Amino acid sequence: MPTSPRMLLVLSENWTLTGGRADLPAAVRWAREAEDAGFDAVMVSEHIVLGPDAAAAGIMGNPRDYALPGNQDPSTPWPNSLLLLASIASVTSRLRLAAAAVLAPLRHPLLLARELGTLDLLSEGRLVVQPTVSWSKDEYDALGVPFARRGRLLDEHLEIWAKAWGPSPLSHEGPHYPFQDVWFEPKAHRPDGPRLWFGGQRLHGPVLRRLVRYGHGFHPLGRPTPEDLQTLKESMAAAGRDVAGLEMIGGTQAVFPDDRSPADLGAALAVIPEQLEQGFTTFCVKPNQFIDDPDGVGAFCREVMRRVGRLAS
Repeated sequence: MPTSPRMLLVLSENWTLTGGRADLPAAVRWAREAEDAGFDAVMVSEHIVLGPDAAAAGIMGNPRDYALPGNQDPSTPWPNSLLLLASIASVTSRLRLAAAAVLAPLRHPLLLARELGTLDLLSEGRLVVQPTVSWSKDEYDALGVPFARRGRLLDEHLEIWAKAWGPSPLSHEGPHYPFQDVWFEPKAHRPDGPRLWFGGQRLHGPVLRRLVRYGHGFHPLGRPTPEDLQTLKESMAAAGRDVAGLEMIGGTQAVFPDDRSPADLGAALAVIPEQLEQGFTTFCVKPNQFIDDPDGVGAFCREVMRRVGRLAS
């Protein structure tokens, strides 16, 4: 096998293990247990609000499954991801902190850059950010942000973030967020800011363009086709970048026997060797897909690392 897998524990959407209100300290404890077990990273995603379109395609059959566009109950808890990751940063020392699905267009880019930069400093460079536009028009409508402009807003965010990590003062002449001669201090831990991942259901034009220009990692939703991977390689080369320098984030494949039961861990991890051969190095696993005991996450993480080590040997 090309390399040893790095494992990432998904902390969002584990509400069959714990509630999303009073039990948030449990997620912090799980992160510490994941670090102790040898995990490389944890991930927290976000929504700010959900509306009726969250369930437009019908609520998922098994509540342990991943939340996808249109398959979730609008009452699903989504705590603030950056605050939760800040709490995790305070009790860990090595674990990377992946802020996935950061809905950048729902904030001002300078405000979001301030939050991201501060968390990156607090964690001494352990922050990873996956900015995206998301899919819920109801969420955009509730926050008064034009849904049709979300892609252009994200592009301007990325442009402003790149300026924010550079020298002050900075100015921006863009159509949505113009400003002149502001000082942005302190900056992020690295001179070029937190590591940025991009991904989605398809490696289409905007995602590919952002990944090639700004990305440090590719995190697809699902399995990319060989044609997608070839397109990525060629696009990176055309931009003077080597795809080998891009972190490739894969996943495990949980198959539920019915709508009431967890999936088999061994079967889910069995997809890792093939992905390693394709160049993927980091693999996501969501604990509630496999266990129902909130006090068993530490043991689960140790079991994952034991099995993954055996796969890679």
